[in-house]
Amino acid sequence: MSDPLRFFVPASSLQGDEILITGDTFHHLHKVLRCRPGDEVLLLDGSGTCCLVQLLVLQAKAATTKLLRRWQEPEQGLPITLLQAIPKGEKFDLVLQKGTELGVSCFVPVQTEHAVPHLTASRLEKRQQRWERIIGEAARQSRRTVLPQLLDLQSLDKVLAAESTDLKLVLWEAGSRPLAAALPVTPPSGVQLLIGPEGGFSSSEMEGIVAAGFLAVHLGPRILRTETAGLAATPVLQYLYGDWQQSPKHGNPNQSEESP
Repeated sequence: MSDPLRFFVPASSLQGDEILITGDTFHHLHKVLRCRPGDEVLLLDGSGTCCLVQLLVLQAKAATTKLLRRWQEPEQGLPITLLQAIPKGEKFDLVLQKGTELGVSCFVPVQTEHAVPHLTASRLEKRQQRWERIIGEAARQSRRTVLPQLLDLQSLDKVLAAESTDLKLVLWEAGSRPLAAALPVTPPSGVQLLIGPEGGFSSSEMEGIVAAGFLAVHLGPRILRTETAGLAATPVLQYLYGDWQQSPKHGNPNQSEESP
């Protein structure tokens, strides 16, 4: 039996035993995927709650479903916060898509001295909406049960001022040590991974970054692009400390299930 189709929906819609599917999710399953009454769909709230439902009635703008099973499926991977200086063009789209697939928990777009885009409020709002759609689709495709967070654009100073017990790493090709030399034997509670823009960090920025507790590391002799660097480091961290050695669950509705 193939896995049911998966959709992220608002948590408020998963409270009862008869769950209504509306909006873009309904349009996609009805108009695009041509689902029919009797089909089973897996609905996710983005925080680990999973609901297997059966379609009962498809109307013009909504589908009525019957709850079959409800269970919790939290993620076991290493919490990784990717602090990404905003790159040119649509490169951040790639970072969000592939970072979601690789297990990043939180994305923070960062404004730095050499980061090119200085977006107006209206353009930033539109990009934020597009970025959230990219994360949602990537999470659905990669069968994640928890949606990564996407924070608002922040200044580097604000990022550095935030207190955290996470392991803090900044990828920097000059005056740094190999990534492996900076990683502790004991798994960290989380990792903050700071990536600079195409033009790199300024000397004053690097002074502040190191003073804030970030360890400067590199990934070997090759210089990676800003949109590639974080995507190269993330799987290394997930393999060493995260869930890359676990078997895939594929959204199994019989795992940790609860009857409605």
